[in-house]
Amino acid sequence: MTIHKKEEAQDRKAGRAPARKPVVTGAVDKPFVQLTRKSVLEVRIAALDEDGYGTARSEEGMTLRVGGALPGDTVLAGIDHVSGGTAFCHVKKLMQPSQLRSANPPCRESADCFGCPLIAMKYSEQKNWKRGMILAEMAKYPDLSGIVVHPLQSPDNLIHYRTTAKLTVAGKFSEPFIGIYRRASHDVYDLEQCPIHHPLIDKVVAAVRTGIKKGKVQVYNPQSKMGLLRYLVVRVSAYEKKAMVVFVTSKRSFNEIHHLGRFVQERVPEVEIVVQNVNATEGNVIMGQKDHFLTKKLYLTERIGEVNFRLSPRSFFQVNHSGANLIYSKVREWATLTGTETVLDLYCGIGGIALFLAGSAKDVIGVEVVEEAVADANMNARINGIRNCHFEAGDVSDLLEEMAGDQLKVDVAVLNPPRKGCDQSVLERVAALGPKAILYVSCSPQSLARDLDILNRLGYVCREIQPVDMFPQTVHVENVARLEKQPFQQ
Repeated sequence: MTIHKKEEAQDRKAGRAPARKPVVTGAVDKPFVQLTRKSVLEVRIAALDEDGYGTARSEEGMTLRVGGALPGDTVLAGIDHVSGGTAFCHVKKLMQPSQLRSANPPCRESADCFGCPLIAMKYSEQKNWKRGMILAEMAKYPDLSGIVVHPLQSPDNLIHYRTTAKLTVAGKFSEPFIGIYRRASHDVYDLEQCPIHHPLIDKVVAAVRTGIKKGKVQVYNPQSKMGLLRYLVVRVSAYEKKAMVVFVTSKRSFNEIHHLGRFVQERVPEVEIVVQNVNATEGNVIMGQKDHFLTKKLYLTERIGEVNFRLSPRSFFQVNHSGANLIYSKVREWATLTGTETVLDLYCGIGGIALFLAGSAKDVIGVEVVEEAVADANMNARINGIRNCHFEAGDVSDLLEEMAGDQLKVDVAVLNPPRKGCDQSVLERVAALGPKAILYVSCSPQSLARDLDILNRLGYVCREIQPVDMFPQTVHVENVARLEKQPFQQ
């Protein structure tokens, strides 16, 4: 596995020959040069694509996607690889900075890491770009032209907001690296300090790195399939100011992980839960199905508004506490509940939105395909003393069909699907239940626009969208859309 820590060390660590001297192309008096890996050219960045790459066109007609570049930048771009008519590049040198660039960005290594593509951009410009991306997606569907897209709402913290980190462990015990995969590669970028991580996460990472060296903990190598420690997962409760550390290993090997966990707790007293999770499978799934607790405490408690949530090692929960509060609050505001309504919460996870709405509704029904999440949701309802919520595990489309057969009356439906959005059968069956309003929470402007267009044809018109900047410094944006049922017309 290739390890990237600093730009000047990348070729050495990868075992590659030093890069050739730059060959600058693009000037009209230069001869044609075929662009290949290691080519370098000076370009002016025209736009930013949905993945955060600065884009430009070479004189050869090739599309350039330059990680770490912003619209208006003039850069020396080094080509990393070419695929079809597209070259993927990195910034070798910033020749002329864009006016969009911040004078003092929170991170100086963002072009190498590329985990936060917008972190070098002024925050006001980030907000404008994200709203523009949403407007552009809506504009693809003529029937969505009347939607009001409000300015982005921002969370309390623009940095140090992320309370969960899932990090790859690579290298050797004598020189371990703990970080993230670089975009579109299997290279690992070592994170010593990350400006979007909660400060406790950085403290844990530093302690684990030292503990691996001291304990000579064998690091897993995916090529040889040898070694023990594969991933490090850190969860922080912003409410408790405590942390959970999960060591994901290739097999159950108690001794090394027990000592590593003890060492981390000594270095970082805020770590109250240590878990070994065993994942012997291949592929990109981080967590296995078996947890072994090395501490008596088994869960963290997080709090949003007046609702407490228990977080176990594999619980899904929003990583931005303040951002989640903005989304839940907007859903409750637009639901306009009076205490007499039945609310249906689809893709409910561990019950976040459902439990947030329970105090204003008569009944709330949550539906989620992941059985462990439903168990967590029922537990969260019990610890909060909420009796008018119940949760069902199963395929969303199938359960909606059963509800229609039972003639369930639904007043408000909440949709909070994964990034791919909803299957059309789900949208059709929600509409068939006839709720007066639908609140659609989405993490993808593309799938949101598609699904709003389908719902429009099913008689539900979107009036407004509230974007929420759940992930500042990145290209991601959450949206809450409000839809109303249109009166039947002959």
